[in-house]
Amino acid sequence: MIAIRPASERGHFDHGWLDTHHTFSFADYWDPDQMGFSVLRVINEDRVAPGAGFPAHPHRDMEILTYVLEGALEHRDSMGNGSVIRPGDVQRMSAGTGVIHSEYNASKNDPVHFLQIWILPDRRGIEPGYEQKSLPPADPHTGLQLVASADGRHDSVKIQQDASVYVAQLAPGASVSYDLATVRRAWVQVARGEIELNGHALNAGDGARFEGESSIQLRTRSGAEVLLFDLP
Repeated sequence: MIAIRPASERGHFDHGWLDTHHTFSFADYWDPDQMGFSVLRVINEDRVAPGAGFPAHPHRDMEILTYVLEGALEHRDSMGNGSVIRPGDVQRMSAGTGVIHSEYNASKNDPVHFLQIWILPDRRGIEPGYEQKSLPPADPHTGLQLVASADGRHDSVKIQQDASVYVAQLAPGASVSYDLATVRRAWVQVARGEIELNGHALNAGDGARFEGESSIQLRTRSGAEVLLFDLP
């Protein structure tokens, strides 16, 4: 089964300094039918105005991934980490027993556009941790870049969950395929561009969940950037 989650049905709030879309229930957006999928709990698409951002706030027991599409995001946390995340990077923060962090637009002139993703960990109360890496090379067989995994293979960031996160950066006319084990589920999120996904047309902001499917086929005419989540 493939179920499409249209971008237009996401929660949306424009706070002036922050324009945000929530694929799943988050903060003031509540939909009991959209509480996440498998261990994937949050996909927020955020645009933050120059110089603005999220002041220091706490998290617990969550694997948090940040993926920047445009601009630069400045990160600081109670573990002593400070960094700037740019396109081509992926950041992982394991909140575990508790962490405080802030995220600000690193530019005074240009907006920053990014995805923040929350994945439920496979156990609670782990020691907080942090990683930031540049995107690894794409797999020559699938065309996908593995950016997060349970074992940190292929130079991906390591998350505390049996899940794998891939990025597909598709040139015009390109296609990629991914074989999905029968016991696994998947979510596909279009970050930019337009794709054909197993015969379904999807645009930027659209998502789709896969259950009981064996193969995922992505094609694009004009180019696209897509995230694929292989989930338990």
